[in-house]
Amino acid sequence: MKKDKMPKNDEKHKEELLKSILSRSLSSKNPSEETITKAHENSNSYFHDLKERLLNEYQDKTLDDIKGSEIIETDSGETLKITQKEKIDFKIKKCDFKKELYKDLTIIPTIGEITAEKLKKEGYKNILSLLEHERYSKLALLAIEKIDQSSFSETFHMIRKNSYSQNNVLKCANAIENENFKFMDIETLGLSNVPIILIGVAEIKGKYIKSSQYLLREKTEEPAILEGFSNHLDENSVYVTYNGARFDVPFIKNRFNYYRMDYPYESMINYDLLYFARRLWRKQLPNCKLSTVEKNIFDIERKDDVPGSHIPGYYDTYLKEKNIGPLIPIIEHNRIDIVSLAKFLMKMCEEVY
Repeated sequence: MKKDKMPKNDEKHKEELLKSILSRSLSSKNPSEETITKAHENSNSYFHDLKERLLNEYQDKTLDDIKGSEIIETDSGETLKITQKEKIDFKIKKCDFKKELYKDLTIIPTIGEITAEKLKKEGYKNILSLLEHERYSKLALLAIEKIDQSSFSETFHMIRKNSYSQNNVLKCANAIENENFKFMDIETLGLSNVPIILIGVAEIKGKYIKSSQYLLREKTEEPAILEGFSNHLDENSVYVTYNGARFDVPFIKNRFNYYRMDYPYESMINYDLLYFARRLWRKQLPNCKLSTVEKNIFDIERKDDVPGSHIPGYYDTYLKEKNIGPLIPIIEHNRIDIVSLAKFLMKMCEEVY
């Protein structure tokens, strides 16, 4: 039987589609200009050239020339603080989050998602209605008492442990006062047992978000930047980080311990947004790196950004050359990170309502 020929328009479309796909590969015969540019921007030569340009541009500048910089005194000595602020319409939908919890039947031990759906079809729409259920009435009563009598922190950690209730973790954010969120990120000289060179913390101040960054001018100043950062924290503070549960927070604790400094925030709530980004967007994104989320969800594209892998080298050049140029993209990288976290949290909370 003779096969039908593919229409010319379809053949042409396939050829154009193939060319488009191939143009995105650097190894193809005719890579696109965009592909060549991106490859260059991710190459070692690009970051070397950028560093040289910065050294030339800032050769006559000092730390005093950095916008918003000032020397502050802490009990552990002096450090450089960099403060900036920008407008933000920071809003998280308000609701009675405990009532929201009552709707989640999976809070009851032994009830998973499938059982919860079955119970709802039978007319048990919330935990209160389970008080009439022959099997689950006692467990429902215990859950209600726990929700009603627990502190916010206890409630948060209770539902955080429940893999079925992660949307409720985000809903809990509406019970936190805006000024208590501490959007935090650190830059370090490596992955462990090395100094923190920059700590950034952003806070909501009315219609603005204010970033405070503590920069390590010399390695001996690390206790001072740790103390400067800790002055932003109190018993009501809530961390908002990106991979902070595994990296930033343990790293900070380790540095406090290294200098035998008190760290009274062991039980502080931490909204690690990497975890929620994976739950919400992993099916639509190639990965859930912070820069990928920025670009694909928020249409934010950074210019002359220096990734974490190059930061130690840039910082060492600053120390060696006594030139602030290589510090500039590190500071900006950190500032954008902490400001982005506020936007991420708002968007994530919108997604679960």
